[in-house]
Amino acid sequence: MLTAHAPTPRDERLLALVAADLPGRRWFPVKGVAADLRVHAALDLPVPPGTDAEVRILLVRAQAGSVDALLQLPLVLVPEAGPHDAVLGSVDGRAVLDAVTHPAFLRAWHTAARGPDGPASHVDLDAVRAITGEQSNSSVILGPAGRPGRAILKVLRALQPGENPDVDVPRRLVAEGYDGVPAPLAWLQATWPALDGGAQVTGYLGVTSTFVEGARDGFELACEVAAAGHDFDEQARALGAETATMHAALARAFPTVVDADGPARLAHALLERFTWARAAVPVLDRYEPGVRRTAAQVAALARTPERQRVHGDLHLGQVLHGADGRWLILDFEGEPLAPLEARTRPDLAVRDVAGLLRSLDYAAAVGGLVGADADRWTASARTALLAGYAEGGGLTDHPGTTGAEAAEPLVTRALELDKTLYEAVYESRNRPDWLAIPLAGLDRLTAD
Repeated sequence: MLTAHAPTPRDERLLALVAADLPGRRWFPVKGVAADLRVHAALDLPVPPGTDAEVRILLVRAQAGSVDALLQLPLVLVPEAGPHDAVLGSVDGRAVLDAVTHPAFLRAWHTAARGPDGPASHVDLDAVRAITGEQSNSSVILGPAGRPGRAILKVLRALQPGENPDVDVPRRLVAEGYDGVPAPLAWLQATWPALDGGAQVTGYLGVTSTFVEGARDGFELACEVAAAGHDFDEQARALGAETATMHAALARAFPTVVDADGPARLAHALLERFTWARAAVPVLDRYEPGVRRTAAQVAALARTPERQRVHGDLHLGQVLHGADGRWLILDFEGEPLAPLEARTRPDLAVRDVAGLLRSLDYAAAVGGLVGADADRWTASARTALLAGYAEGGGLTDHPGTTGAEAAEPLVTRALELDKTLYEAVYESRNRPDWLAIPLAGLDRLTAD
């Protein structure tokens, strides 16, 4: 385990060098306004004697409005940059590099990390490839293509004290005999001063897991299928069944909770979400009657299903479609900027299902489907996914179970509505051209 120390003047110069680049990063939490940035603490990753590279991790506090986040910024400093290095600038005569794909950082990271049996499992670092695309963290594939033993390292960008679900949950699922997740091979923890000035806290910096050869990103696959004009029904049905199997394993591995006030709790949360979303996106005002109607129907339910541990941020980009046709589920971290307590709190299992249903709308849109073609494609895939979830044991009307009960269609609709309202705010702030996607979903979900 690493221990952070107070930042030096050079750390402040390093932050000043890279600060202008941070707002353009997907994982940077402050959008649209200037952030107050300062180095909260710093970490050194030891390197072998005689190595001319220095590995430095800045823990940067970013504050703006309601955002107060601690970000991990790993850097490598070398006397002279190589032709393939990601150079950010120079400080004190040394080139400053983005560390995530640099061999010195990767070797030092895995030397300091721990694994299931103590020291980290051996990881092949002969080849490294960064994963591009929109992510809340930074991930790299380790090892040459086609060689056994490849792995994937996820560097967590927003740090939180305590257990990290992306490490803890797969470890427990594997222990339960569930093999629908890549097994964790190594993880790295550190201590740093609490943001409130209190005692030292401990949290995770990252995790390395088994890399699944030949697997396809679920969202890319769905978009490709939609663009080709083919149904996604078979894949959606299998994904629904896999999700139900995962939920059953999670219910065995973690406690479940029965809520006497479940319907009232869910209805209140939906109305709160709408109030928040409408304040940010005034065009949502026209959906108020439909939202309130759904909330009233939920409040009238006799009960809601038990709450249990869930994925928390499940969508097509969080699953892989294996060469054997099986789905694997990734990224149990949840919303990175949410407090750890919120990300690990038991929830309704069908919230994960609602996330997958919303993702189908996005796949149809990105795949180029519009109008009646998009409606037909998504409706068919939605039906198949829900059928697969039911076949996998996820839909049941037996008291005391963790799946959805007789009220499941209504509960799922309420949770999908909640998710779509969140999407509308996100898209209005980050990708205004995409706002039409959640608005179309709201049209459907609030229709009479």
